[in-house]
Amino acid sequence: MAELKYNVEALFIEPMFRADIGAAITQKQIDFIKSLKMVQNQTNLISENLNIFEAPELENISNAIKMILDIYAEKVMGIEQSLYVTQSWALINKPGTGMHAHAHSNAIVSGSLYFTDMPEPSSAMIFDRSTGYRQLRFDPLKDKRNLYNTPVNIVVPKKNEVLLFSSRLTHLVQPNGSNEPRHSIAFNAFIKGTIGDLRDVSLLTV
Repeated sequence: MAELKYNVEALFIEPMFRADIGAAITQKQIDFIKSLKMVQNQTNLISENLNIFEAPELENISNAIKMILDIYAEKVMGIEQSLYVTQSWALINKPGTGMHAHAHSNAIVSGSLYFTDMPEPSSAMIFDRSTGYRQLRFDPLKDKRNLYNTPVNIVVPKKNEVLLFSSRLTHLVQPNGSNEPRHSIAFNAFIKGTIGDLRDVSLLTV
């Protein structure tokens, strides 16, 4: 039998956007975020204020997030509509604490901002490819995993870094293995503008 020729091509790939906004973050802002009143979340601590980017003290950071959302909408999503932050909140993972697996409802793009030093060892974010219940599960062998078949991706965030990803992606945070708290900010974004078509009776202004 002649040698079989084949090719593997990507149909869909999930983007993750990484940007450094350290130039927009000051020590005064770091102190302000760390001073926010925190309340108990399911496993970690979450700020009582769930719209912290609206605080005047964080204007520079809010503007930087708006800029990268504009880039994401144009360059990654390829859309003419804009993205805007719907909610934003601070998180603290105490030593030994992680974050349960979850996705973000009523949002299109979600993000994480690591505005201060990350504790060592750094706990990673784990993204799960599945978006729902799987009756049958066939995980590839570890040495056979690639872009097309891997069930999870592990991302280690860095100080001053913003991560943007699809809100529908299930993700979790590994337990904090250090003796220091792990600080971050999370936020959701939605589109603003007109979608659909008038003649197709699918027009919607959001």
